[in-house]
Amino acid sequence: MHARPPAHTDDAPAQVRYRQGRTTCVRATASPVLRAPVNPAMAVASPRRGRGRGGAVALLLLPVLLLACRAPAAAGFNTEFEEDKSPKLPRCDNPFQKVKVMYWVDGEQMSALIGMTARFGGMVPDTAAAAPKLPAVIPSSKTGCQKSPQAIKQLSLPLAGNIAVTERGECTYLEKANAAASSGAKAMVMANDIDDVGKMVCSKNDTALDFKIPVVIVSRSNGLKIFEAMDGAKKVEMQLFSPNKAAFDAAIPFLWLMAVSTTACAAVWTAVVVGEEEKKAPPEGDQEAAKTEEPEIVELQAETAFVFVIVSSCVLLFLFFFNSIWSAWLMVGLFCLGGLQGLHFLASTLIVRACKKCGDTKIKLPAVGNVTAVTLVVLPIALFIVIMWATHQTSPFAWVGQNLMGIGMMILVLQIVQMPNIKVASALLISAFLYDIFWVFISPLIFKKSVMITVAKGTDNGPSLPMVLKMPKEFDVWNGYDMIGFGDILFPGLLVAFSFRFDRSHGKGVGNGYFPYVMIGYAVGLSCTYVGLYLMKSGQPALLYLVPCTLGTIAALGAQRGELSQLWNAKA
Repeated sequence: MHARPPAHTDDAPAQVRYRQGRTTCVRATASPVLRAPVNPAMAVASPRRGRGRGGAVALLLLPVLLLACRAPAAAGFNTEFEEDKSPKLPRCDNPFQKVKVMYWVDGEQMSALIGMTARFGGMVPDTAAAAPKLPAVIPSSKTGCQKSPQAIKQLSLPLAGNIAVTERGECTYLEKANAAASSGAKAMVMANDIDDVGKMVCSKNDTALDFKIPVVIVSRSNGLKIFEAMDGAKKVEMQLFSPNKAAFDAAIPFLWLMAVSTTACAAVWTAVVVGEEEKKAPPEGDQEAAKTEEPEIVELQAETAFVFVIVSSCVLLFLFFFNSIWSAWLMVGLFCLGGLQGLHFLASTLIVRACKKCGDTKIKLPAVGNVTAVTLVVLPIALFIVIMWATHQTSPFAWVGQNLMGIGMMILVLQIVQMPNIKVASALLISAFLYDIFWVFISPLIFKKSVMITVAKGTDNGPSLPMVLKMPKEFDVWNGYDMIGFGDILFPGLLVAFSFRFDRSHGKGVGNGYFPYVMIGYAVGLSCTYVGLYLMKSGQPALLYLVPCTLGTIAALGAQRGELSQLWNAKA
């Protein structure tokens, strides 16, 4: 991936420029290339080759953004735990249930935790009304491993009629559950020793499967929350139930609209929002202004596809094997940096579009130089939004700030990074397509779990990876969020933006152009993603549907019109 300067010939067509204060984007009218905005005074501006710290930062962010961390497009159903891959035996063949663990500390309700039932034992009810609210008790042995009748008798004193809370270790799942059931416990909740829920199954040699109490496992971090709440003789009560997932997810249409709108806006942003003006020569002797007349973009090449696969796979494996709090915070920090750039770019271009004189007002600051008044107003506000989001990520409304930062960053990236033709688009999108398929569906055969989905989920006791657009599922009993990865917008967005530039450079309209049809293909592909999600009841790699619907659309339409060769070798 490298920046390529525009070709200069003796018969070069007249130039037109886009203006945003001192930000200047140059293109040739006969063959438009949307240039990235340049503000040499500020670090958050877009890049010029060899200049501008903001440009360098944007380029450093590209591998992270193009990593395209996939999150499950929506939460699955209450029996989403791969029933066909877990062994079933007589009297040990229960379907796994996704369990909502409600708990109260001294009467104060805490945030619900998520657990999973075992193949053995009883089932939990599907409504809160049918689930009893019972005291939670830690056995005399924290692991709950009591095998002798006398030890079980001593254990029964505190557990009778209550919910036993144990931790994993020392004995088998069945031995713990048998001890709790024999002691009169109404249910057992066990904390796993890793930050994941495990599947509690039976072996052929297991016996004593006649108990009927529900056995639920939660992740280590969720178990620590329960144990910490029970310290200091606090009264903790629990309620276990498995509500049915709603048939329709009302958040999906809003998320679909957000993704489609972001892709369309990014494609037309420079032409529609930044606008065009006749080029004016820079003042004589103003070397800084003269240099800004030659901004650069990052033009992807076919070789980029191979670099993408190698770099992204290495980063993905690093995050998989070192999925720690510090690595999650590193990604959060990079996201904040990119979000700051994106918010500044969006707000400043909109302000200058509405008030062109605002962009011409400059103030000279010590050690910084000339800074536009727009930047002095917008940058502190953008920084405030970024800081508020970073410090309140667990807030119910944090998704608003995350989406604003993400949309701004993606629109900025799609102004900086461009594909010149569908030859490059084919190499990159097909590589991303195969990358998605391998790390979502094939990687479990090698690593025992899906690398992509494991990384996207993050850790229970750290921040979740923010490289997604989110929409809360307000009407779903499981709450949570529907999400779409940035890569599912950026990769097709590069092709959508190319189709828009190609149409403009060849004087094509709505009827004979490519942009409207590629956008329709993107919308259809994203719709197919959610249909697949509903039918398969698990997260879907969106590029599996988006690549055929976008790249296939422009290739088929170009072939039908006899313009495939132009698209393949274009320099738009």
